[in-house]
Amino acid sequence: MPYIRILRHYVHTPYLIVACFEWFLITAAAYLGYFTRYQALPDLAGYLPVAVTFSTIIVICMLAMGVYESRLREGYTGMMLRTAVSIFLLATMAIAIISFVVPELDMGRSVVLFSAIEAFILVLVSRWISSQLIDENALKKRTLILGTGHRSIKVATRMRRRSDQRAFVLMGFLHQDGTEDMISQYGASVIHSDLSLPDYCNRNNIDEIVVAIDERRRNRDANAPGLPVEELIACRMDGVDVIEVQEFIEREAGKVDVDLLQPSWLVFADGFVTNSARGFIKRSFDLIAALLLLSIIWPVMLIVAFCIGIGSLFRDPILYKQERVGLDGKLFNVVKFRSMRVDAEQQGAQWATDKDPRITRIGNFIRKTRIDELPQLFNVLRGDMSFVGPRPERPVFVDELTEKIPFYAQRHKVKPGITGWAQLCYPYGASVEDSKQKLQYDLYYLKNHSFLLDLIILLQTVEVVLVGEGAR
Repeated sequence: MPYIRILRHYVHTPYLIVACFEWFLITAAAYLGYFTRYQALPDLAGYLPVAVTFSTIIVICMLAMGVYESRLREGYTGMMLRTAVSIFLLATMAIAIISFVVPELDMGRSVVLFSAIEAFILVLVSRWISSQLIDENALKKRTLILGTGHRSIKVATRMRRRSDQRAFVLMGFLHQDGTEDMISQYGASVIHSDLSLPDYCNRNNIDEIVVAIDERRRNRDANAPGLPVEELIACRMDGVDVIEVQEFIEREAGKVDVDLLQPSWLVFADGFVTNSARGFIKRSFDLIAALLLLSIIWPVMLIVAFCIGIGSLFRDPILYKQERVGLDGKLFNVVKFRSMRVDAEQQGAQWATDKDPRITRIGNFIRKTRIDELPQLFNVLRGDMSFVGPRPERPVFVDELTEKIPFYAQRHKVKPGITGWAQLCYPYGASVEDSKQKLQYDLYYLKNHSFLLDLIILLQTVEVVLVGEGAR
């Protein structure tokens, strides 16, 4: 089972198994670090809370750095560099804070050091052995795309490369007689077969069929265009999974494809759940987290404010307010650290661009590290924003994008956020096309949002801040 769904979010099962196994290894490393320091083992039961805290913090930090992300393309070396940052930077800082707050969990600096080194070595060796001995494709579904027309182009252009394949092995695109082949030009593997669909799946050990046929009307004749309902039912009875291409893209890419989206899908699809309990939990988390974060990072905010003021000899404002569109289209003023010149929009509203000359020197740094967003914590306390949600846009851009992009207004059905799924999955957008791409991730969040997904987004925002991805 390459994927399981936990609170509506797809979790890549092999990476979940790896995380659990490495959690046990790191727990053992906590005992090993104690033995290395004192040449004796601690009381196994009495030391367990300390060891479990140590391993849990490290696994959470590795998750935050994208170590368990199936779309990581940096290879073994890149993964271990991220692991090193997770263990020796993030985890050790977090362990130091927790040890100060809860002295009973204090391991001692030397034990933490030895345990961290040995945890890194154990993870390094474990990942290398698993990469050498385990056939990665054996953990993936053998997937067949049914159709070679318009709907299949989405898969042919986005997911046919090996580096793009996460939980599946793409076996090819099965052509239907009487239909046009539109994907050969993209280098896709088009399959022509005289076998029936159930026989082809059985002979080639197909695990999953993705229905990407343009003609959706039912057809009882397998040799004519249309949906071969009887053959698909037979495949289901044989244990082959059958899913729509929209669901496939949602699962594999974490987005809802706007080009394939029909209004009826929004009506009948599962998800899009909003209720008072969910709202209460989200609001409570926002208030507690905003107050806690402000109590920790206020010195950083003071330093940034001073640096911005020095840049203009305190003649220009340090903060700036700008009107944005919030929940249900209501307008509010977002507060941010000023990162551009005060005359940045003399020519009117415009998108920010790469190496934008309007951005100040300190502004370039705080934008890349997302420090300019910190004053939005006050927007969260006021209730205008949440920690997690779609990026709030300016009214002038919202009017333009709503006119040009179908379903764009739906993103305002949840509160805008300081960070969000789209900000993690897609770089900064500076055009209508970029906004369309980001909308697809916003719709995924709107459909599947939960407390778990919010936590995942917040954790992986750490990676964005440290690596500088997704910012311009």
